[in-house]
Amino acid sequence: MDEWIEALADLRRRGEPCVLVTLVDELGSTPRNRGTKMLVTTERAVNTIGGGHLEFQALAIARDMLKQGTAMLRLERFPLAARLGQCCGGTTNVLFEPLILPRPQIALFGAGHVGRALVNILATLPCRVHWVDGRAAEFPAVIPAGVQQEVCEEPLEIVDAMPPGSYFIVMTHDHALDLALAERILRRGDAGYFGLIGSLTKRKRFEYKLGQRGISEQMIDGMRCPLGLPDVKGKLPAEIAVAVAGEIIACYGRSHA
Repeated sequence: MDEWIEALADLRRRGEPCVLVTLVDELGSTPRNRGTKMLVTTERAVNTIGGGHLEFQALAIARDMLKQGTAMLRLERFPLAARLGQCCGGTTNVLFEPLILPRPQIALFGAGHVGRALVNILATLPCRVHWVDGRAAEFPAVIPAGVQQEVCEEPLEIVDAMPPGSYFIVMTHDHALDLALAERILRRGDAGYFGLIGSLTKRKRFEYKLGQRGISEQMIDGMRCPLGLPDVKGKLPAEIAVAVAGEIIACYGRSHA
């Protein structure tokens, strides 16, 4: 039953995260032999390790690893007795092996000059980009491959729809909108990265206004503003884009180290 090999090749082409589940040993009666494998994604499973509560628990563990973005191997021991709801009576150890790490999900708000320069860099990285602006005319005629264009008059809804650990980059044309987005992102409390374009003066102004809205100093400390690697100087859109992209790469590089 090597169907999982073809499925894995397809997942690699699409960059979809998965966990390979393997029965690494057996003691006594078990539903499948040593070496049996099952490939698990958030949506489906390829092959089986025997069904029943053993497989049910293995699927739950694998999908929790996918949700958490776990990169470490995990070994679990399962006694196949009444406690697990299996009648085999043996024992098996199950190895959980993340094979494709989740790609960072990035929400980029703003299709101005810097946003257009930045999205061209992000499109070349192993990430998924949601490019958001309410002004359809601001987007270029050709959107880079791997970038999802979101013409949205209610960008706060995009913030709410992003999965935990998402990266948020705010660089819209409207300071009031920037502030509303910043508040919504900070209230989530689960961003993998949040960068806001602007000067130190803008940061101080936003710190005051966010504090008035009940956002704590600790939460505000998670906001990068000014954003981008400080050693990359320059005010041209391309220079700012390089600095921001470098910071994003450093951020997800640390999380997968």
